[in-house]
Formats: sequence, structure tokens, C-alpha cells
Amino acid sequence: MRGRTIKLSASRRLVGDLMRFSIGVPRVTVQRQMNLRPLLEARHGLDTRPSWTVLFLKGYALLSQETPELRRAYIKFPRPQLYEYPTSVASIAHEREHDGERVVLLSTIKGPEQCSIPQLEALVRSARSLPVLEIKDFRRSLKLARAPAPVRWLLMWLGLNIGRKRARFFGTFQLSVYSGLGAESLNPLTPLTTLLNYGPISEDGSVAVRVHYDHRVMDGANIARALERFERILNGEIVEEIKVLAQSGAPAITSAAGASK
Repeated sequence: MRGRTIKLSASRRLVGDLMRFSIGVPRVTVQRQMNLRPLLEARHGLDTRPSWTVLFLKGYALLSQETPELRRAYIKFPRPQLYEYPTSVASIAHEREHDGERVVLLSTIKGPEQCSIPQLEALVRSARSLPVLEIKDFRRSLKLARAPAPVRWLLMWLGLNIGRKRARFFGTFQLSVYSGLGAESLNPLTPLTTLLNYGPISEDGSVAVRVHYDHRVMDGANIARALERFERILNGEIVEEIKVLAQSGAPAITSAAGASK
């Protein structure tokens, strides 16, 4: 059957390169069914509600702050070893329109545990709404994707395996969800130590939350305990921050034009 060839765009080459480095990671998944009714009710108490992405992001960043394993990475240079970061860098997947194509691009936020919910909401909204080439992370990724394959692969290998560079260019954990579309990913790939995702949130606050982790860095029991603590953080510290916002009358969503440039 005669078809047609379609040239790979820069964004599709970028995804292919990320999968090239992700496929070799011995990834295991741990899931916990959570009851987030307290968080659901607190969120409903705000006039302008922050996205679930931001609430999970802030909660996971707080979890990572008290769980060193979540801030570690397996690196190969100059020899195989673990590298621990003093703070988290979140890598968030966004679907954007670029050159007439829906593409997935990653933005990073350094130290999300130190940001307020409104600040995180502004940063995430900027990455989702500002022109693609105005976002520094997007611009850098697309520029790299246009380089010859051997150059791309060398730079990505170095970026992933030099401890001081890895968090800056790739982050320490990734957040990628489709729950807003009524779907969930069961086997996502990432070259990072952990990837957090969750399914649709029901009306009673129940939701399946998963952490996909690099088994070279930690074991399943670490993640099981971390997920139990994560649920308490979401229903505890995050709920308290939302209540403070509600009582102060401060907006849960603020503008951050240019924040990601």
C-alpha cells in the first residue's frame, strides 16, 4: 500500500531522544488509592481554585524535602554512583501547539517546596499559555532538537550523567498527567528518578496515585511509605495552606507574565 513519509519535527525528535534514554531505566510502579476528600472540600472553598497539578506538585515537593531518596539520581560519570540534591527541581509536561502540531514540552521549577500555591499556579499557567518560544526551557529544548543526532545524544548523556548539571537541565522528578482528559497513563517513561501521575479524581475525593521509580536508586517499600506520607501531606499541609488563602482573601491564582522567560 502506498502511503506518504512525514519528516520528524523537532518536537518529535525530542520525544524520541527522551525515550532513548528512558528505555534503559529499570522502572517500577507503586500505586496507592488515596482519599483526598479534605483537600477536595478545601479547594471547593476557594473562589478561584488552583489546578490539581499545582496541589500535587506542591505536596510532592514537600514530600521530597523530607525524603532524601526522592532527591537522588543514578549517574554514570565518572563512575556509577548516586547523587543527592539539596532541593527538588520539578519537571512538568505540557501539551502545547507549535508549528501547527500538538507537542509535549517540559518546563522546570526549582525549589517548588519553597513556593506558595499562587506562585506555582502562576508559573504553571505561564508555561501553558505564553508563546512557546518565550519559555526558556521550551526554547532550549527545541534548539537542541534541531542539532544532529550524535550531538543531541552526547549532550543529553552528559546532562543526565553529570550530577551538577542533571537537575538544572532535566529536574529531579517529573509530573505528567492526563486526568483532566478523563484518562491516565499506566506506564509512562522518563529518564528521571521518579515520575508522579494520578488518575481522574472522583466526587468523593478518591484517586489512584502512582509513583514510577528507578529501582537502582531505591526500593518499593520506600515508595510505599512515601505515598502514605504523601496522602497525609495533601490532606494536611496543603489543606492548611488553602485555608490560609481562603481566610486572607488572597487569590489562589496570580499573574506571572514573563516568570518563565
